[in-house]
Amino acid sequence: MNSTPQKLSFFEKAGYSAADAAANFVFMTMILFQLNFYTDTFGLTASAAAAILLWPRLWDAFFDPIMGVLADRTKTRWGRFRPWILWTAVPWAVVMVLAYTTPKGWSMAALIAYAGITNTLLMTLYSMNNMPYSALGGVMTADLDERARLNSFRFIAVNIAQFIVGGFTLPLVAKFAVGHDRAHGWQMTMTIWAVLCLVLFMVTFFSTRERIQPVNETKSSPLQDFADLIKNSPWRIMALMTLVHFAILSFRGGALYNYYHHYADKAAMFDFVEKIGLTAPVLAEGAPKPGGILEWLGYIVHGTRDNLATSNVADVFNSVVNMVGTLVTITVILLSASFAHRFGKKAVAVVGFTLSTINAFAFYFLKPADVYGMVALTIIGSLVYAPTIPLVWAIYADVADYSEWKTGRRFTGMVFATIGFALKAGLALGSASFLWLMAGLFKYDTQKPAAPEAVAGYHALTGIAVGVMFAICTILLITYKLNKRTTIEMADELAARRQKAAA
Repeated sequence: MNSTPQKLSFFEKAGYSAADAAANFVFMTMILFQLNFYTDTFGLTASAAAAILLWPRLWDAFFDPIMGVLADRTKTRWGRFRPWILWTAVPWAVVMVLAYTTPKGWSMAALIAYAGITNTLLMTLYSMNNMPYSALGGVMTADLDERARLNSFRFIAVNIAQFIVGGFTLPLVAKFAVGHDRAHGWQMTMTIWAVLCLVLFMVTFFSTRERIQPVNETKSSPLQDFADLIKNSPWRIMALMTLVHFAILSFRGGALYNYYHHYADKAAMFDFVEKIGLTAPVLAEGAPKPGGILEWLGYIVHGTRDNLATSNVADVFNSVVNMVGTLVTITVILLSASFAHRFGKKAVAVVGFTLSTINAFAFYFLKPADVYGMVALTIIGSLVYAPTIPLVWAIYADVADYSEWKTGRRFTGMVFATIGFALKAGLALGSASFLWLMAGLFKYDTQKPAAPEAVAGYHALTGIAVGVMFAICTILLITYKLNKRTTIEMADELAARRQKAAA
């Protein structure tokens, strides 16, 4: 391993991105669909689903710092962080399928226990894989611009995975449910995703290399690492910001699913999908469905705008909106590195979150039939939020640099593990708080998801609550002190130290 700034090849940057694409087959399924999987397919009540979503993710949050200690102290011929991607690949794939399998004939207590155990195992494996993976990006190169480019590759791959998950999961579930049930549809769909994850993890392991090692290899205790981290003010700001940021993602995922399925007008959605060629006449009873890839994927809405009560129009519209937003995000992420180079990561993130706040509030003012407004706000939201996605993760690497700059020791794993703690805690609180607010303020009953009070809740929480959380993130980013000038100064001094130590 050497300590000089290192340019990375296209192959290595693309290979690095593969594992985060894999992680997002779990992450985005969790964000977009897990809440409704537990209530609609698994059959859990709102309180039971909230507990299953909350406690395994909180356990995972507490496990992340432990994983950081293990990763920082792992020493193999492959490095500190790469081996964990290899070691967790097969268990990840197996548990991923089990977590979305609904056992037949079990009591409710047994089902709750099964859901809790499998979700806890999945979240633990996620941490064992993704925390070292995140830290890996910080030790592949010390070049700040190259890190930004690396994270751009990473999040292009992430958004390709998100495009697939958001656009094809629900139609595939419906496809495999034909002749069976939704539970079978979920199991088969997640099996496909699990196989893809296994392949992508192998690509990352074999295509990447760790290069950066600390100048000072003085041994320290985990308690000393954490004590030094507490003194790191940029870390404190980013940990709190991450908690709120990822609460937004899981909160909004549950809210938007119900917003499109129960608040948005089905006839208006039908008119929209009809204009893009995704409708067909009602099939006669017993008649075979016509061929074609869209029909096979469940993307064709059969019927008329007057007969949509049991139609898949909301699934199709929701999936189309997801894909449009993700395509815009992928395109804009390509520009994030140039934005960061010109304006600095902090400035780009502050502007992006400010505009995202305004965009979220705008959702509240849409009427049920304003489906074109929903699509437009999704596009605008993706345009303003996308540049922040890779830059926030690059900021975490700057936080690790700041710790080395101030203490003379580098504990990248601990930085990313504690950020991971905030991330998982945010995801847990986001999903659970959506269910708590729906039940407490809007009398939400999972057996009556279209009740007027519940629909009012989806409307209010999608716009107002999400907007408030984006505003909190904006304020926190404004107080973050590592601007462009400081990060350049810090990187130059650390590079000089490493060159001196290598001489």
